[in-house]
Amino acid sequence: MDKNVRIVIAGAGMGGLATALALAKKGFTHIDVFETASNLGFVGAGIQLAPNMARILDRLGCWKDIEAEAVDIKETSIRQGSTDGELGNVDLRYIRETYGYPHMVGHRSSLAGSLYAACKKEKGITVHFSTAVVGVESWGPKPTLKLQPRNGEAYTVEADVLIAADGLKSVIRDQMLKDLNINAKVVDTEQAAYRIMLKREEMAHDPELLELIDADRVIRWIGEKRHIIAYPVSNKQIYNLSTTQVDKNFASAPSATYTTKGDKSIMLATFGDFCPKIHRMLSLVPDGEVCEWKLRVHSPLPTWVHGSVALVGDSCHPTLPHLAQGAAQAIEDAAVLGVVLARCPDSSPESINKALQVYQKVRKERAEILVELAAASGRALHLGDGAAKAERDKQFAALKEKKGAVPDKWADADVQKQIYGHDCMKVAEDSFDELFASV
Repeated sequence: MDKNVRIVIAGAGMGGLATALALAKKGFTHIDVFETASNLGFVGAGIQLAPNMARILDRLGCWKDIEAEAVDIKETSIRQGSTDGELGNVDLRYIRETYGYPHMVGHRSSLAGSLYAACKKEKGITVHFSTAVVGVESWGPKPTLKLQPRNGEAYTVEADVLIAADGLKSVIRDQMLKDLNINAKVVDTEQAAYRIMLKREEMAHDPELLELIDADRVIRWIGEKRHIIAYPVSNKQIYNLSTTQVDKNFASAPSATYTTKGDKSIMLATFGDFCPKIHRMLSLVPDGEVCEWKLRVHSPLPTWVHGSVALVGDSCHPTLPHLAQGAAQAIEDAAVLGVVLARCPDSSPESINKALQVYQKVRKERAEILVELAAASGRALHLGDGAAKAERDKQFAALKEKKGAVPDKWADADVQKQIYGHDCMKVAEDSFDELFASV
């Protein structure tokens, strides 16, 4: 395949930047990334850096900078929210030795910033900020995309390959589904999340809170229909808390609304029966700085590919955060796209479509299994009193004796093997010829 083909990527999130970088590392020289926002910004909060993600980032040359300020997690503790009593504990020290990389946690801006810095070093990548995707003008044989700069006239670009990494609210996906007469839509999970970052100096006065930020530990406090997951990031200068609870504040909002200013008193009341330690942390959040995110997913798509267009990340497999694999799965998409397009035998639209179908065959089933695993884990964690909760807690008790599965799937060794032990780039390399011939 001609490495000078024009590749257009919509969206400069994790999936978009990683795709651009993966393609540049394979020698592609004409990669344009279009992003609505005026810059990357320091949005988001903590993020879990699992071995399957770290393996790819290392190959792309941007893992060392991320690793330098991330926290190497040695254990996870699952606790009853109301009492702080430990239900289960999983030693994670084996992960580095088993999978070649540790399980670390970091700041989302560190991951995005390092990906962007690596992209800027590649002459073949140009990132265009403040440029929104209006829609696809033509699907082929070469897709044409209409773009609207924040200041300026709209224009179109023709691409040999178009990658839609424009997130859950993807314009390209919605248009693609309409063109293919597919009825699939964003699904309301009836859940929402608070994302909180406490600075070390805010916790320093409280010995119990200081112990939390000093530990190499992820804690999940669980209760009926809600939980909090927490861990230190940024060289233990920040303590990250992310909650999941029943959505009450978005129910009457328009479907386009995904974030809202939260009410601190409502946040405190939501976790009112949780232990005093939790109350003290939530009380540290300044009034007016409570922000709540709506958790939405998308119904499974029958295809991620249309001609020379492919979907990536949240545009095709958005997931609940309970497995901590959202960004990792977008980065796996990127890595596989790098492999299949580099292996594509020529630059014809027919061959490009076949290569993108190989991408789909390598990635789609795995991503959708993990989406469902994340949803199942959330259901188990949020059980109220009753037989199912009693059975779950019995499983947690067995965990202390090193027996059986873990209800919190993120901490289950068999699930970890399924996720962390998978080398998507090797799978794509090894299976490319056979799959390309079969599509």
